Amino acid sequence: MRLEYPAFGKIIVDGATYEHDIVLYPSGKVERRKKKISKQKHGTSHKLDPEELKEYLTEDFDVLVVGTGMYGKLSLLPESRELIKGKEVLELPTKKAVEVFNELYGKKKVLGIFHITC
Repeated sequence: MRLEYPAFGKIIVDGATYEHDIVLYPSGKVERRKKKISKQKHGTSHKLDPEELKEYLTEDFDVLVVGTGMYGKLSLLPESRELIKGKEVLELPTKKAVEVFNELYGKKKVLGIFHITC
């Protein structure tokens, strides 16, 4: 699997372009981020709520890579971190997160959550 983050509001996964936040599973499955869950509870989708995170914990993983957006707006809430205690978590601006995801994918089981705007 190969990711690219060519511009604000766009991410490319194996040649397919997405113009919304995505979740990438260790199996290679790609889906739209369910950010409504966090937005309804916190008034913003920039706080990753544990209820939203639970939606993505369907596959075993070693590392969670969170692309926090071009300007680093998305962050895990402390309660979300508790859900994945013992797992490696990397929260990075999306451009850097994409680079790290590409480096790790295939070497470790990586779960990726990518915010592609702010």
